[in-house]
Parts: sequence; structure tokens; C-alpha cells
Amino acid sequence: MNGDTAWQKATASNAGGDCVEMRRHGGTVQVRDSKNPDGPVLSFGPGEIAAWLDGATRGEFDHLI
Repeated sequence: MNGDTAWQKATASNAGGDCVEMRRHGGTVQVRDSKNPDGPVLSFGPGEIAAWLDGATRGEFDHLI
């Protein structure tokens, strides 16, 4: 995981801004609420993000929506 990136919002986010944004920063992946860019930021290591993406791809979290 090299280099920092700008905040990125999913293309599926709605016009009301109900979405999270993610970026790569300082060797972590950071997540924040797009409606509150000055609010808290969660940071995850590469292994944590890889595990979450794998679970999301497999539908493990579908019951939450």
C-alpha cells in the first residue's frame, strides 16, 4: 500500500450525500462520513480492509441493509 490518495465517495451514493468516503493515508485506509468531513475518521490496516472487502463480496453483510 503505497502513497496517499484523495477522499473517494462511492458512485452509488445518493444526491443527499448519504455515503461514506474512503482514502489511503499513512499506510492505512481511512473512512469518514461524507456529510461530516471534519468529524471522526476510522483507520484500518490493509489486512482489516481486505477481510472486510472479502466479506462484503461474499454477501456476509447483506442482512444489515
